[in-house]
Amino acid sequence: MKVGVLALQGAFGLHVKALERLGIDAIEVRSLDNFDASEALIIPGGESTTMSFLLESSGIFDSLRERSAEGMPILGTCAGMILLSSKITDGRSDQKPLNLMSVEIRRNGYGRQIDSFESDLSIEGFDASFRGIFIRAPLVESVGEEVEVLAEVNGRPVMCRQGSIIATSFHPELADDDRIHAEFLEMVSSS
Repeated sequence: MKVGVLALQGAFGLHVKALERLGIDAIEVRSLDNFDASEALIIPGGESTTMSFLLESSGIFDSLRERSAEGMPILGTCAGMILLSSKITDGRSDQKPLNLMSVEIRRNGYGRQIDSFESDLSIEGFDASFRGIFIRAPLVESVGEEVEVLAEVNGRPVMCRQGSIIATSFHPELADDDRIHAEFLEMVSSS
C-alpha cells in the first residue's frame, strides 16, 4: 500500500509517524511524481492559503481533483479539511478550495491559537472516545446531503465522510491514538 502525505507545508511529519506505527511506509508528496506514486493521500494541518498556492504551483491541484473523482482515498485534517471543502466562507479571494467535499468551512472558526482546546469525541464506529485536539480549527458551517457526519462538538460537525474522503477539523496525528489513521487505511485497502 502506497500512502502519500502532502509535504509541501504544514504538520506532515506526525502523519508519517502514525502511518509507520501502522506498518506503512509513507511517501512524502512534494511533487507530481510523488503524488502519482501514491494510492491514497493525507492532507495535513498547516496554513491552508499557502498549501493551496503550493498545490497549484506544484501541479498537484488538478491531478488531485482528477484522482479523487476516480475514487482515490483522501484524509484531510484541519487545513486539509479546509482545502477539501466546497466553500471557504472567510478565505482570501485568490484562495480556491479543491471542492471535493460538500462542506462549507470557516477558517479558524473556533478562534485563534489561544482558543485551542481538546475534547473527547464520540466517533461513529469507535467503541471508545477519541481525544480531539483543536488548534485554530476550522468550523463546519454546513454539510451537503451526501456528507456523513461522524463526530460533533456542541452540535457542530468535526469529522465527516463523503465517499472515499474523510476530513477532520482536529488533529488526530497529535493524539496518542492511531484509530483514525487505521480506519483510513482500511478504506484504502477496500478501495
